[in-house]
Amino acid sequence: MDSEAGATVTICEDGPLLVRGTFSVVTQDGAVIEPGRATVALCRCGASATKPFCDGSHKVIGFRAAGEPDPPG
Repeated sequence: MDSEAGATVTICEDGPLLVRGTFSVVTQDGAVIEPGRATVALCRCGASATKPFCDGSHKVIGFRAAGEPDPPG
């Protein structure tokens, strides 16, 4: 990780977004959600019972998504 970067986000194939480093998770109203650790997994399948955090539900529902961003255009 670049020492100048506050956080990195890693896209996991068929899984969550991993956020590592110095970051804040806030609601749309600005309330801080304490992640409790320096690395968190954010849900992108929509099935987690602990949103915005991943609880592994993507495995149960068979969520599929690339580990790379969609190509432009």
